[in-house]
Amino acid sequence: MSFRFQRIDHIQPAAPKNSEDIYRPFFKDILGFEEIEKPDTLKKNGGVWFATGNIQIHIGIEEPFLPAKKAHPAFEINNLEGLKGHLAKNNIPFIEDDKLPGANRIYLFDPFGNRIEVLEWISA
Repeated sequence: MSFRFQRIDHIQPAAPKNSEDIYRPFFKDILGFEEIEKPDTLKKNGGVWFATGNIQIHIGIEEPFLPAKKAHPAFEINNLEGLKGHLAKNNIPFIEDDKLPGANRIYLFDPFGNRIEVLEWISA
């Protein structure tokens, strides 16, 4: 083939209309992302964008909205235990999962029920 994929540019979970102000504290205060400016040509569509490092999340408005209960992004993290403590302190529930060999991982849900996986690879 004459092409190859480089990386994931962004992920776009769906959200209900007028949910931007509910997503901001979740992604900024709880998960530590920064809000980034959407291009003027896309602002009319609603939604809100966030970034941390080379990860971008573009929350997109979808009506009717149905949360993604199985499909999900998976974020690799350093210090999963620290995140778990932070989530617990902020009353954000999560589910611990030990089914992936070589990884510690949890699942949590955004304010509208979209599933998010967070994992930390462990050395043997």
